[in-house]
Amino acid sequence: MPAPIALITGASRGLGFALAEALGAQGWHVVAVGRTVGGLEDLDDRIQAAGGSATLAPMDVTVPEAMAQLCRGIFDRWGKADLWLHTAIHAAPLTPAGHIDAKDLDRSLATNVSATATLIRMVEPLLRAAPEGTAMFFDDPRAGEKFFGSYGATKAAQIALARSWQAETPHVGPRVLIETPRPMRTATRARFFPGEETEGLAPIREEAARLLSLL
Repeated sequence: MPAPIALITGASRGLGFALAEALGAQGWHVVAVGRTVGGLEDLDDRIQAAGGSATLAPMDVTVPEAMAQLCRGIFDRWGKADLWLHTAIHAAPLTPAGHIDAKDLDRSLATNVSATATLIRMVEPLLRAAPEGTAMFFDDPRAGEKFFGSYGATKAAQIALARSWQAETPHVGPRVLIETPRPMRTATRARFFPGEETEGLAPIREEAARLLSLL
C-alpha cells in the first residue's frame, strides 16, 4: 500500500521539523518545504535513518510561482496530499507599535497572511482528492499583546483565514484543524523571551507527538 503523503510547510526547523521527523518515522512520505537547505538535509537524514522517505522542497512560501510548481508536482506524482501541516511563519522582532519596521511588517504580511491564502487555494484540491484530506494550523494568540504588533496581528489574520476555511468545508472537505501548541523550547520563543527559564517548556518532539495524536 502506498505511503500517505504529508505536505509540511516550514519543515526546516522548529515545530515543522519535529512534525516531519515524527511522520517520516510513522511511514508517511513527507514533502518538506523550507528555506533552510541545511535544515531540510538534516531532516532527510533523520527520516531516512528511521526507515522513512522524504521529498525536499527548498522553497520560499511567499513566492506564488514556487508554490504552484510544488503543488503541481505533488499532483503529477501522487494525485493528492493526505495531510498539510502549515508551520511556516515570520516572527518579526518585538517592538513598540510606534516603531514597527516597514520591512518586517511587509515580510510578516507576505509570509503569515498572503502565503497562507495562496496555499489554501492551491492545496485544497490536493486534500480533496484524498479520502480523508486534512489540514492543520497552529495558533499562537499574541494579538494585542505589547510589542507583538507585527507578529500578533498577522498571526491572528492567518488563523482567521484558517477559521473561515474550516467553517466552509465541513460537508465538502477537507477537514481543517486549528490547534494551539503548548509553549516549547524553540529558537523563535527564545528570541521573544530571552533568558526565559526553559525547564517548564514542552520538549518540541513531545509536543509534536501530542499534536499528531489529535489527527
